[in-house]
Amino acid sequence: MEFEVWAPQAGRVTLHCDGGEYAMEPDALRRGWWTAQADAEDGSRYGFALDDGPVLPDPRSRRQPDGPDGPSAVVDHGRYRWRADWPGRPLPGAVLYELHVGTYTPEGTLDAAAARLEHLAELGVTHVELMPLCPFPGRHGWGYEGVSLWAVHEPYGGPEALKRFVDRAHELGLGVVLDVVHNHLGPSGNHLPRFGPYFTDTHQTPWGAAVNLDAAGSDEVREFLVDSALSWLRDYRLDGLRLDAVHALRDTRAYHFLEELSTAVDRLAVGLGRPLFLIAESDLNDPRLLAPRETGGLGLHAQWNDDFHHAVHTALTSESQGYYADFARDPFAALAKTLTAGFFHDGTYSSFRGRRHGRSLDRSRFAAHRLLGYSQTHDQIGNRAQGDRLSATLSPGLLACAATLTLTSPFTPMLFMGEEWGASTPWQFFTDHTDPELAEAVRQGRRREFAAHGWAEEDVPDPQDPATRDRSCLDWTEPVKEPHARLLAWYRMLIALRHEQGDLTDPDLADVRVAYDAQARWFAFRRGDLRVVLNLGGEPADVPLGTRPAEVLASWTPLEALGPDGTLRLPPESCAVLRQS
Repeated sequence: MEFEVWAPQAGRVTLHCDGGEYAMEPDALRRGWWTAQADAEDGSRYGFALDDGPVLPDPRSRRQPDGPDGPSAVVDHGRYRWRADWPGRPLPGAVLYELHVGTYTPEGTLDAAAARLEHLAELGVTHVELMPLCPFPGRHGWGYEGVSLWAVHEPYGGPEALKRFVDRAHELGLGVVLDVVHNHLGPSGNHLPRFGPYFTDTHQTPWGAAVNLDAAGSDEVREFLVDSALSWLRDYRLDGLRLDAVHALRDTRAYHFLEELSTAVDRLAVGLGRPLFLIAESDLNDPRLLAPRETGGLGLHAQWNDDFHHAVHTALTSESQGYYADFARDPFAALAKTLTAGFFHDGTYSSFRGRRHGRSLDRSRFAAHRLLGYSQTHDQIGNRAQGDRLSATLSPGLLACAATLTLTSPFTPMLFMGEEWGASTPWQFFTDHTDPELAEAVRQGRRREFAAHGWAEEDVPDPQDPATRDRSCLDWTEPVKEPHARLLAWYRMLIALRHEQGDLTDPDLADVRVAYDAQARWFAFRRGDLRVVLNLGGEPADVPLGTRPAEVLASWTPLEALGPDGTLRLPPESCAVLRQS
């Protein structure tokens, strides 16, 4: 078979494959590329030596059986026999479920996670969003330190296990989305700088030098990233990708990398005959990310909406530190604005940033499903000092209110694993760095970060302690116990309503109507003929709904009939969905 590698700075490249050595030749048609022929098959181990240096793994390795620093292995994707005939599942109408393979089950493998997929099918979600799977040093981690962008972390089961997971998900009617990281790699186990200018000092990111998207050599780096993305969608039959922190992709070229990527993905979708989509994590509140390419936008299909999360969180918890400050000044007003305008910061002043932030959406042209709404994510839980979920401080009734806001909003809902039953387990920041200096730097950095907010050092979990990861694993005995079982039934009911009631997937933000009384702590909004009402307070609340007859579709607690004046008496910390036509 033919091996190839991009190494524009090397004077000599040698392929090492299954114990043999092969001198590679420059490719006459592609500057900086080297090729060689060698006998190899699925599983063959190989690597490249540059100028007689150490043997390094392939930058485009499909498998790293011994971790990021070991030899690469050949993967023949044609050997796997797919069971499911999958037509794809598009984003409109979806309900996503964010899942971390290493803590979804105590075993922490793709096969163990696949064995729990029936739970998600019964819950009613449509897509599983997997946190990053690329290889990283050690066994356990969040996955955002990956280095081999075509490969699957071996402790999770490697490439074959991911295919089995996707196959099982598709058999159950579930799409699969993968979180991919293009804004940084490593640092541990990252050998890319030895091969070529994959990074540039022209720009800096929170993780150091930026991935080279616009300096010399960036054509090949961009192709490297695009080809990796297409490989996940094509070779593993994934349905979409979540793009981590796209605001950290520094690109000054006229043809932006994200536009190049979205163009390639849309072209692949046509070729495969099934829908594919890209979801951005963005801190920009910039509608141009999602605007069509023909109008000057970047053509991405959706993005996470942290503004909705922050509004929900402050309304439920009254927290006001950091980026919550602007939302906490009037959380009900902030919630009303995000439900009707999409972004809270749409050119308004952000005290957290010390400047105006964001840009308004054109609601006449913008479909609401292109924003993802959520009350909890891996970031918003795991980046708290103790990784505490909402369930650590809120009553079951308020957790039901959080679910109702997420699952009846105009946005595409996303859940974080375990929230559907109010999991009591935290989800903490954990690492397994094999480099002692890096491990200690991460440990001390975590402690310094939270010491600045008043946390005692001993109260911040040690990321390197295996117990930190173990505490973060879901407890699968909880869903059948109270109060977890009641909350799980509520999630199932709300998701079923979302699938059944067309008003709940209406993409028109301009049609959402909101009313609230911040002092009485009730909040209500209209989606077509449906009325969603919540009482976040500790006392009963009288919510005026009008005199038209109302049918209760779902209620956390028993409700009295509407009063003759159209007032609904809503019990404390409860919520309901009604049809009123």
